[in-house]
Amino acid sequence: MFLVCATGTATAQGWPVYDNTNFISLGKQLIESAKQTSQLLQTVEFLKQQKERIEKVNTVIKQLKAVREIVSNNQKLFDMVRDDLRNILDSPYIRPEEIRSISDAFNDIIDRSLEDLEFMQQLLTSNSLEMTDAERLEVLRQQKENSRVMMAEVELKKRRYQFVIELREMQDVINHREAVR
Repeated sequence: MFLVCATGTATAQGWPVYDNTNFISLGKQLIESAKQTSQLLQTVEFLKQQKERIEKVNTVIKQLKAVREIVSNNQKLFDMVRDDLRNILDSPYIRPEEIRSISDAFNDIIDRSLEDLEFMQQLLTSNSLEMTDAERLEVLRQQKENSRVMMAEVELKKRRYQFVIELREMQDVINHREAVR
């Protein structure tokens, strides 16, 4: 027997030896990892919900900004029409037969503006119009653009009538100059 050991060719046979404490430790680590993964998944779901809520609030804020601008534009529009129409109609160079058509031109713009405001109110308060927030925001953007167009229209009409008044005023000055000679 001594001879076998000295040559270094002896081998051990039998069952492999396992350390049970390593298995228990590995099992505990797996259980802890599963708990952490579960908590991580819950956190991800919570963050998704919060992101959706933030996006909804952001959309509502955008809608409110659009509504505020539309209302502001309409208020400016009403003020412009009131002041400009009064100045135009008070001019001695506007003929009586023109008063109705001038008033109608400005009133048409005001009527369209009021219709847009009524539509906007229905859009924001009625659930019967089944629209997504993005669609509703797009409609509000169109309404905002319409209000800008109407303001430009009033400004254009005002300039046109002021030009007519100035032209008639110059004609009056020229006519009176000739009469004075």
